Amino acid sequence: MSGDDAIAYLGARAGEPAAAWLRAALDEIANAGAAGDAFARAWGAAGRRLGRLELQAGGQHGPPLSLPAAGFCADEYGRALLLRAALARTPADAHAPLVENLYATGELREQQAVLRALPHLAGPARHLGVAVEAVRHNATSVIAAIACDNPFPAQHFLEAAFNQMVVKCLFVGLPLDRVVGLPGRIGPELRRMVADYARERRAAGRPVPADAALVLEGVDPHAPV
Repeated sequence: MSGDDAIAYLGARAGEPAAAWLRAALDEIANAGAAGDAFARAWGAAGRRLGRLELQAGGQHGPPLSLPAAGFCADEYGRALLLRAALARTPADAHAPLVENLYATGELREQQAVLRALPHLAGPARHLGVAVEAVRHNATSVIAAIACDNPFPAQHFLEAAFNQMVVKCLFVGLPLDRVVGLPGRIGPELRRMVADYARERRAAGRPVPADAALVLEGVDPHAPV
């Protein structure tokens, strides 16, 4: 199975019972005539079976993982593997509707899993609508799933959408140093938007997030001195 390295990585952190369950679920999806019921059962059970342990970037001290782990929690990571397996059993023209439905009908952690999985799916650009919609979400954890440690926005967002995401991060308190590819996406319009935001904060007697310096001055306020 292509993903044995990822399952072993997850098992070493979340425990062998979690890895065994995920391995069996992936095998069931792979052996089904279509992803359908097997995938739906596994998707719904993943939170209970895998837990919410925060994972770190994998593959640094051994073979690269088939799914990089940076930014994921265990349940999100397992669901990303399940989603990739389901899409492999699904006609290409049904990929976008499946992902859109998972996001639209999912609870928060399921939505987070969809968003973290996006850059690791085949033809990721077809899921741009879901990613842009996530920036408008009310839940900070969902916004973080697309904005933090996720290469999808830097790779696929147009300038306006990327800029809105950065300002939303400032507004909800998400750290800009976790926005992948930010230095390469800073332009005059983003600087203007962040400057306007900072001006409004000062006028209201409110502090300006230190992270604004990453955009306005190109300085990481969290870097060691």
